[in-house]
Amino acid sequence: MKLLAFAATNHKASINKQLVTYAANLVAENKGAEVEILDLNDYELPLYSIERQTENGMHPLAQQFFDKIGAADAVIISFAEHNGSYAAVYKNLFDWASRIDMKVYQNKPTVLLATSPGPGGASSVLASAVGSADFFAMDLKGCLSVPTFNDNFDTDKGVLVNEELVEKLKDILSGLSE
Repeated sequence: MKLLAFAATNHKASINKQLVTYAANLVAENKGAEVEILDLNDYELPLYSIERQTENGMHPLAQQFFDKIGAADAVIISFAEHNGSYAAVYKNLFDWASRIDMKVYQNKPTVLLATSPGPGGASSVLASAVGSADFFAMDLKGCLSVPTFNDNFDTDKGVLVNEELVEKLKDILSGLSE
């Protein structure tokens, strides 16, 4: 299984990157998956507009992102929440990719995660992503919000320490190979 994972943020020390890396490693350990973790800093694009697309064509980084999803067998995304919504870097990349094909996720089995330092666990952005999954051909296998990241994740060891959340995550991740 080729697993593509990324945090939907460009923050280099992102707690969502820590969470998605942990989740991807669980899949690698349990299913022998080959994991690729994308860094959205490698996909920095000009702000999408129809005029830019018309004048310059499809940006090659958007095509590369779309192709990476197409080459994967499954996808895990962990969403950072910026003011109750998507981080600008993800939204812009997604907007470009959706111009290639609205079926951005190409019917790939996908797990959606989100976390934040606070008790909300980035649940607003996660709800938005879940609510739109069908429109973009995402075969959603499950989602999980991790509240109060610093209480539930050991950053030194890189592991989720809340056993209830660990079990929920493992259960959701098991759907990626079904």
